[in-house]
Amino acid sequence: MQSITIVGSQRESVGKAASKALRNAGKVPCVLYGGNSTIHFSADALAFKKLIYTPNVYTATIELGGKTYNAILQDIQFDPVTDNIIHVDFYELHKDKEITLAVPIQIVGTAPGVMAGGTLRIVNRKLKVKALPENLPDFVPVDISWMEMGNRLYITKIAQEKYKIMHPDNTVVCQVRVSRAALKAAQEAAKADGKKKK
Repeated sequence: MQSITIVGSQRESVGKAASKALRNAGKVPCVLYGGNSTIHFSADALAFKKLIYTPNVYTATIELGGKTYNAILQDIQFDPVTDNIIHVDFYELHKDKEITLAVPIQIVGTAPGVMAGGTLRIVNRKLKVKALPENLPDFVPVDISWMEMGNRLYITKIAQEKYKIMHPDNTVVCQVRVSRAALKAAQEAAKADGKKKK
């Protein structure tokens, strides 16, 4: 999985006044959980641009005074008026501990049902996967090259090698729906066929 580096500095004072002063200076108050102790730090607001405003999922390499921590974004709070980031929570990753993360799907192939006039409806654009940090995928490939009109693709059809998909087997990922035009054409063809038989 791709990683983004965030250079921060540890916070000595924690509280509303200190956090407000940081935000006024263009910094974002952050907390890193999951280690031996909780770490409070701050980083430039611009450092989060690539991590947040994207459909992709990244891990974060947090650099604090010579120390490096591998983490994932756990929670983010925005100002309801300005939409600026006001707080970020990270969770530290450990090589030997599995983590659950929502990862985007990537459609692979072309469905014959779509070529025949159907429409592809994606039900779940992200799937929760569980894996060791080194095995976390950037995306989950979803092969639709076998799908005819009316077919549904369930979780069971997706290969799970180094990660486990944390959804029930009956979860629908996508489906090929019969479009109105295709349905109308089929009905007209059936009517014409019926007339021929008469």
